[in-house]
Amino acid sequence: MELSELKLITASNIIKLRTGAGMTQAELGAALNYSDKTISKWERGEAIPDAYVLTQMGELFGVTVDELLSSHTKWEPAPEVEGETEHSYSVGMIIAVTVLGVWTLALTAFVALWLVGIIRWQIFAVALPISVLTYLVLICVFGRKRHLQYVIAFFVFSLFISVYLLFVQENPWQIFLICALAEVLVFLSCNIKRRPKFLKKRKNAKDL
Repeated sequence: MELSELKLITASNIIKLRTGAGMTQAELGAALNYSDKTISKWERGEAIPDAYVLTQMGELFGVTVDELLSSHTKWEPAPEVEGETEHSYSVGMIIAVTVLGVWTLALTAFVALWLVGIIRWQIFAVALPISVLTYLVLICVFGRKRHLQYVIAFFVFSLFISVYLLFVQENPWQIFLICALAEVLVFLSCNIKRRPKFLKKRKNAKDL
């Protein structure tokens, strides 16, 4: 079997399983920690998931990897590709408008207090982690988790920045030492991956 044929067979199976489960491309991407654009490429037969992703997909839909790679029906192009592209654009705009809205509220509060003679620049120190947290929540809701670990790391960093600006005025290095360790913890935690079952079976067979 040629690679191009295998891509089309796998694409057809992914479409059937995803639509049968009532999932959108974004929802499947979120479950596999990939973007909806990547799912769209797989379903158009332009690329094929690697062995680990196929294993994850098999566990998600309750099928074997062999079933994902075997021909069952004639391949058809992924439906509603154009619509999903527009949906992705709308999602990006929703996220941008929401995050900008947080900063607009912060600036409005700052100007309102400024007009009555009160300067509270600390408002922006609070707005920073709030805006990052808002962005983090929205990308999780819309299934855009491709760079999730970097967003979480920036959120942790923004929290330490806010703590320093609001409460600590001297000797900042102690705060940022803790921040550095927290960032390492974030990246290590985000890179914990479940080992595929077929690898475990292979290791057990070798042990025997």
